[in-house]
Amino acid sequence: MPRLILVTVAPSVLTDIHRPRSVWRAVIALVVLAASVAAGSMRLGPALDPLNGIWAVARGTELPRAATGRIPGLSARVDVWYDTRDVPHIFAASEEDVYRALGYVVARDRLFQIELQVRAGAGTLTELVGRPALATDQRTRGLGMPRAAERELAALDTASADLRAMRAYADGVNAWIGQMDPADLPIEYRLLGRRPRRWSPVDALHLLNRMSATLSFSDLERRRMLAAEVAGDTVARAVFPVHSPLQQPIVPTSVPGLRLRKGKVPAPGTASAGTELDTIASALPGIDDTTQAVAGVARRRDGAEGAAGSNNWAVAPRRTKAGYALLAGDPHLDMTLPSLWYEVHLVVPGHLDVAGVTIPGGPGVILGFTRDLAWTFTNTGADVTDYYVEQVDDMRSPRRYLLDGAWRPLELRTEVYRGPRGEVLQVDTVRYTHRGPMRLYAGHWVSMRWTALEGGGAFGALRAGPHAHTTAEWLRVTAGYDVPAQNMLVADRAGSIAIRSTGRYPIRPGDGRGDLVRDGSKSSSDWTGWLPLDRYPAAVNPAQGFLASDNQEPVDPDMPNPTGGAYLGANWETPWRAARINELLRGDSVVTPDDMRRWQTDPGSARADYFVPYFLDAARRADSAGGASAQLREAARLLGEWDRRYTRDNERAVLFEAAMAELSRRAWARLSPLQYPVLAAVPVPSSAVLVELLGDPSSVWWDNPDTTAVETRDDVLAASLAAALGTVTARRGPPGDSGWRWSEVRHANIDHLLHIPAFSRRGLSVQGGTETLSPSSGDGVLGPSWRMVVQLGPEVHGWATYPGGQSGNPLSRRYANRLPQWLAGTLDSVRMPHTPGELAASDVRATLTLEPAR
Repeated sequence: MPRLILVTVAPSVLTDIHRPRSVWRAVIALVVLAASVAAGSMRLGPALDPLNGIWAVARGTELPRAATGRIPGLSARVDVWYDTRDVPHIFAASEEDVYRALGYVVARDRLFQIELQVRAGAGTLTELVGRPALATDQRTRGLGMPRAAERELAALDTASADLRAMRAYADGVNAWIGQMDPADLPIEYRLLGRRPRRWSPVDALHLLNRMSATLSFSDLERRRMLAAEVAGDTVARAVFPVHSPLQQPIVPTSVPGLRLRKGKVPAPGTASAGTELDTIASALPGIDDTTQAVAGVARRRDGAEGAAGSNNWAVAPRRTKAGYALLAGDPHLDMTLPSLWYEVHLVVPGHLDVAGVTIPGGPGVILGFTRDLAWTFTNTGADVTDYYVEQVDDMRSPRRYLLDGAWRPLELRTEVYRGPRGEVLQVDTVRYTHRGPMRLYAGHWVSMRWTALEGGGAFGALRAGPHAHTTAEWLRVTAGYDVPAQNMLVADRAGSIAIRSTGRYPIRPGDGRGDLVRDGSKSSSDWTGWLPLDRYPAAVNPAQGFLASDNQEPVDPDMPNPTGGAYLGANWETPWRAARINELLRGDSVVTPDDMRRWQTDPGSARADYFVPYFLDAARRADSAGGASAQLREAARLLGEWDRRYTRDNERAVLFEAAMAELSRRAWARLSPLQYPVLAAVPVPSSAVLVELLGDPSSVWWDNPDTTAVETRDDVLAASLAAALGTVTARRGPPGDSGWRWSEVRHANIDHLLHIPAFSRRGLSVQGGTETLSPSSGDGVLGPSWRMVVQLGPEVHGWATYPGGQSGNPLSRRYANRLPQWLAGTLDSVRMPHTPGELAASDVRATLTLEPAR
């Protein structure tokens, strides 16, 4: 039983803190942490030092009005001006100098975050937090991520601009670490009893690989085979299809709205006999297992469709009020404190002038705008991971694998896991075939090929993008971007708008599908090449005058498209968000920047618009036939009152969500593990497949096998709606009680990186729901991580915000000061001065002068 150690903070050291409530949250956090210390996972000794311990953090919460620093390698002085939004404007004489200064500035605000993120990608978290992170590190190294980063770095030309940028950034981080005062040491290091480690160029690649794991790792093989083991392969292919049954693609077609493809969900068949490959596929790790492990932070994921998703859209000048192109970016990712993003403005006169956000730990601006163009991304969701069953010479300790009848040596890489004091915690051997890392699953050795382990073009493309001046040039210089595949949207001052789903798409043998486990003993199972650039999904200046992407299938397979029918992925996001933003864009030909801002938190729901009439029609039919219960009639009345908008004060969305959950459970009961308890839970098919099933009212899927009656679609819809009312009433009280209000149901929960409660912000009421443009998940940890709107006129103007603040210090005013604005759905005007002199004195909060180190 851990002892509880009470830690208090002297009031005298808190006088400079602007938010007393935040301070007391911090004090509470220390109490919680003390219990962890007593349990052995943290050490408080150094933290209690009255001069350099936790109290010092309170003294260093804000930036000094003026500061100086030195960085080795600087060619000239760098001036950094922090505006009243706490954004550093970095003015440097060269691009390498601007990256040195960026590394220094980011480390100054986010040092613990960048180390934690990079260690997560490198598989060295145990060196920071000890044995509790061992399984996570083993998973990361078992995926081959550190090896891939090292190989990519070794392949770079020593004189390349990419490597120079990485080295420059590392110089800046290390300069800050070497010069910071004891009071500047982040509180997390104090609580862990650790010191920051020095930075190296490979760390930028570890960070990029971590993002690739989050955005490009797929488990399609596992989903399909779990379904096949229950209902047969034909059903598995239908409920986890290559093409979405509901289409509203990224590349515009002649169909303006949602289009339902012709097809039916086949009746459940005999469970697959279970070939060796099938058994292995169902034993493969799920996507959440991988992303959680690599993230380095244990995080429960809701798993429900529509819990998260990114959006972007652009409007051509002829459909805007001012006659200038508009672009909106709205990536939805894990929300943490400090934020995933850090906002900056980088200026190298005559060479670079870019504003936007960087991922702390990586040189350059990822999403943003220049004085000529703006760009933003959504995740493509391409299938770029395949598995191969290998034949080895020794099942217990293989050293060779069989390929085309000949034995080949495995690459054996020894992985040593060390603790915070350098002690060895574990030694593993990771084996590699020519495809990638090999691991033991279900009694078989399985290798994995994954584009994230073969990258090399992403960093250079991201660095080159801000140097372009037109959409055509931007598309050209980013063409080499490889992983994770992204729907890259760009617009310029000339009024051009364009989108391209950019990344490396493997070409597979046979039918080309990537959701099958293949025979690794044959080279004929290997990828045969890459989809050429001219076959990437893309559109430039479409006739409709706007473009939008929302993680949906990039092209409609039944319409003319550039891919030529190539396999890009499967089990795509249902295009509800795409349908909603396209509806808004079609309905407004005089769009303003404020319209773009409002749409980012639009509460309307194409999903609700589609399903609510089905529920109400089923209830009416039941009532007409005399079979409606009082509960069903009441549920229908309540649902009929809803305007289908997920506003904070609405009291009907909770009923609809409960009805949808009931409908999905009942419709897919034959896939339930309760029917087949020996199996793991089969993932639930998407709502697009449910829409397809709605078109077949007498399908056997609607019939409950546990009753003597034969149920139809309307029976299940009516029963689901009635049951939903019972569920909501039992949990939240009768209709009219405050528990029905949406603000009491869905929240944003933004956790500190170490999940320290007092350093987190939880239970934040948000507007939006499942599959709205601002979707909210059940656990609230995913959401809009950066919102941006840009107007590309003679002078480019941008507006933006994100959920958090620029500082990583939980006691700082700058830690979460943007949250109220983010919750309200408003944006700040982004300053973009040509020179420091353009910032008025009232617009400047602090300055930093960086000189070459002597």
